[in-house]
Parts: sequence; structure tokens; C-alpha cells
Amino acid sequence: PAPLPPFPTWNDELYLEFHRGCYTTHADQKRWNRRCEGLLYQAELFATLATVSCGVIYPKAEIEAAWKQVLFQQFHDILPGSSITQVYLDALPQWQQVEQVGTKILHESLLAIASHITLPEPPKPNSLPIFVFNSLNWQRSEVISVPLATSATATQEWQIYDISGKQLASQLSEPSTLLFLATDIPAVGYRIFWLSLTPPLPPSPTPTLPLEWILENEFLRVVVNPDTGDLSSVFDKAYQREVLSGAGNQLQAFKDSGQYWDAWNIDPNYAQHPLPPTSLISIECLEQGPVQSRVRVVRQLGESEFCQDYILQAGSPLLKIASTVNWQESQVLVKAAFPLNIEADFATYEIPCGAIRRPTKPQTPAEQAKWEVPALRWADLTGHTQGDADIYGISLLNDCKYGYDSQPNQLRLTLLRSPNWPDPDADKGFHEFTYALYPHTDSWESSHTVRRGYELNIPLQVIMNPLTTQNSSRAMPRYANNTPDGVKFLDLSSENLILMALKPAEDNPQQLILRCYECHGKTTELSLQSDFGLSLKDTVDLLERSSDTTEFSSQQQILTIQPWKIASFKVIPANNSKLE
Repeated sequence: PAPLPPFPTWNDELYLEFHRGCYTTHADQKRWNRRCEGLLYQAELFATLATVSCGVIYPKAEIEAAWKQVLFQQFHDILPGSSITQVYLDALPQWQQVEQVGTKILHESLLAIASHITLPEPPKPNSLPIFVFNSLNWQRSEVISVPLATSATATQEWQIYDISGKQLASQLSEPSTLLFLATDIPAVGYRIFWLSLTPPLPPSPTPTLPLEWILENEFLRVVVNPDTGDLSSVFDKAYQREVLSGAGNQLQAFKDSGQYWDAWNIDPNYAQHPLPPTSLISIECLEQGPVQSRVRVVRQLGESEFCQDYILQAGSPLLKIASTVNWQESQVLVKAAFPLNIEADFATYEIPCGAIRRPTKPQTPAEQAKWEVPALRWADLTGHTQGDADIYGISLLNDCKYGYDSQPNQLRLTLLRSPNWPDPDADKGFHEFTYALYPHTDSWESSHTVRRGYELNIPLQVIMNPLTTQNSSRAMPRYANNTPDGVKFLDLSSENLILMALKPAEDNPQQLILRCYECHGKTTELSLQSDFGLSLKDTVDLLERSSDTTEFSSQQQILTIQPWKIASFKVIPANNSKLE
């Protein structure tokens, strides 16, 4: 008999050429899902660390029930946004319960850890300790807000000091909120800062905010168009180049109708039906200080109102766009468009535990069908400008959106749509979301776009003034010491490994399960570092069963991780008796 022909090879994603609207419909469900996934990751992580370090009983039943509620809401058709009205009336209290449980576990776990830390002498009398916790597995710096119990008098001001007594720049954002840049918070760790109130000072004149619509920090200079609310310029100061090739953050609206499966599908011809542009209602400079600058623009789109804050913060190369929308449209699709000063053949998008390149100049029918594509926390366009050999890129990050499209010199993020069926009020009402522009040199990998996406979604956590004992023997475990560099519980020692979970093992709570994945498509080495005495025991599969005979000695704690691999390990804490 003649030999059988070889099986064909499909070297691409299995892209569904249908139901593209499900990336966006019922934006409230997308936001709840993203928030609850990040919240439960943090709650699980710090509950585990509180159990190991403080002897707190691990809330296994509560965390398991909360995860199962999230998984149930991810069922078709809840999370896709294509259910009837009653489904979402039932889903809302479930999401709220997950948020309540996760927030409670996270707060109590952080409080337990903080209350077991021995405090040094404060730099000023009556100073209050601020514990800043990082749940991501790399060192990071971030502007945080500190709630103030009382307002300073007209002749006093609040000040922030680090643990060594050095005063840090701070900024009063509102009468009861103080901002400062919390620098170099260790991987899965914490640093301590101090909040002090100065004695009465001579009165100082109230600063006058400028009328120029310019935001600037050490990385970017941003100009807002006072007539439209769009971005006129985003200038990269470090590399002396303009990021935009036209008006940025244009809110482009289109008629999106004629589809029987209204909630599921975007009209393939939507681009041929643009709606009138937005009109500017107001523009206002809300803040301009050493820590944060913020300009607010309010725009009208049909019957809807977009209130957006352009935010630049000290120490951050991101331009954040924090948005509150009163959405009242019917069968309308709206996108945020960023024409960019580069040319790229491919755009890269984050997918679960990985990334995928998609062409910006589609040739085949399969490529041409990808006029709306799904992604998680970011999309990136990296290429060249005419006559410039240097590689340059721009990442567009988000905290709860999933639909993108790209051209060789443009990225767009789909913000909202408004189908009429099967839920006629699917997205009508108020929405809150943030997206951010991240210009960078070189590739998205070397510029750590993956990390920037996680940081936008999982902020630092702050615990104020827990009940602690200064200079007492009731210290945290012997592994912790409050140096100016802070304390790290867990560091994977590789720039392309992302921690996914740290939790007690299901079959043996005296052991922990650590799960991570490789995010750049490159072989790397995992070397577990911990001020807390954690050490690798052996590798396991996703069901926590030993997957090979690899045993890690106390001397050999390095393991090779293959590209894109999800890797799981049993981990032993040095004081594992507290996991009983």
C-alpha cells in the first residue's frame, strides 16, 4: 500500500474566528475576575507565610471556597459576558463575597506578620511605622498612598523617613492621603518606613498649579491637548525620542450592530461606521509635585462621559490613564488608539503563562481574520523608526481589558461595547479601569514588560502601625532582620521566572508548593533565595505528585527551567513545625 501522507502541521494559535466581542462584553465581569485572581494569589501567599512565621492557622477552607467561586464565574457564559440579565444579578454577590474573604485573609495575614516584627527606634518621637509588602518575586519601587488618621494643622506637615532615618520626598494628595515613593521593596518581602508629624512651622504660601497641560518626571514629558483631551506628545527623555506619531489616547467610537449574536460578536465592518469624535467638557491640573503629577480630562461621547486622569509618578516610566466612565450607549464599540512613531511587522501579546506574536501586516486568510485579538495584561509593538537602526518599543498595559488590535505603527485597546442581546443593559452604568503606556528601548523581554504588567495589576500592600513591640525579643523568625534593604521571604533569582503560587501542599501541610513559569521563552536557572530559610525539596506536577526522582540537597538549590515551562516544587521551610 502507498505510504500515508504526513499529518499537516499548524504552527500557530487555534484562533477562533468568531465571538470576538466576548473579550469585552460585560466589562464588570472582566474586572471582577482580574481583581479576584490577583487578590487570592496574594491572600494565599501571605496566609502561607503567616502560618510558617507566626503560627497562624492557615485558612484552607476559606481560600479553597473562594477559588472555587472564581472558577465557577469563569464558566461559559458568565465571564464571556453572553448570559441573560439574571445570571449577572446572581454573580455579583458571589464576586463581592470573594473580594470580602480575600481582602480579610490578606489583611489579617499581613497584620500577623507585621505584628511579629521587632521595630528599631524611630527617627522622630511619636513616629508611626509603615510596613510595605511586595507580593511579586522581584524587587520593585512604587508610589504608594498612606491614609492619614488626622490632618496636619496649617503650620505642620507630614514627613516620611526610611528605616535608617533618611527623609524621603512625599506629597499630600488629598487632605487625608500622603504619597511617597517606596523604593526597592524586596522580592516577596517588605521594608519599613516611618510617618512623622513635624512641630509647628512658619506658614508657607499655598502653591499655585500651572495652567500648562504638561506632566513630567525623570523618564517622560507628556503634553495634553487642551482642546481635545488627547495626548499631543509623549517624549522619552532618556532616549530623546517622540513616542507618538499622532494624537494619542484617542477615544474612537464605532457603530457595532447587525449581529444576531450581539453579545458574542463584533460587527466585522465596524471600522466603516465611525461615530463623531468626543467633545471636551473640562481639563484640570489636579496635582503637580515631586511624587505625582495628574491632569484630568472629561470628555463626552454620545450619551456617555469619560473622566480620565493622566498620571506620571516618580520612579516610574509608565504613563497611567485612570478612567471612570458613565457608559450609556447602545450597540457602540469604543477603543483607545495610540499611533506610534515606529514600524513593526509583529505585535506581541501576553497569553496565559506566555506570549504570542501576531502579524501587523496580515497576508493569509487566517492572519486577516485576526482583526481583534485577545490578550491578558499587555500588548507590545517593538520595531524601528525610519533611518534608525536602534530597536524601540511601546507596551500598552491594562488592569482588566482583553481585546486589542494592531497595525505596523498603532496599538488599540478595546475599552467598552454595548450589545442589546441577550442582556439589554449589559454594560450600561459606571466602569473603572486603568491602562498605561510603557515606552522602552530594546525588546519587551529586556525591558521587563511582563513585570510592568503584573505591577499595574498587583500593587504594593501597606500596613499602618500594627501592634508591635519595639526592641523586644518577640521578633519575627530568626531569618528576618530589619536592615535598610528590607527582608525578602522568597526570590527566584531569575529575571524571567514569575511566581504563580506559594501554598501548603494538599497531602502534607508541613510542606509547601511553589509554582512558577518562564515568561520570555528562554532557558533559565531557578535559584531559590530566602531570608526565611525556604529550600527546594523535589519537583512535582500540577497535582502535586512527585514527577521525577530529583532531590535537592542543601548545597544544590539550582534547577534549569525550559522555555515557557510551568514548574512546580515542594518547598520546606526551616521552621516547618508551625505548619502543623
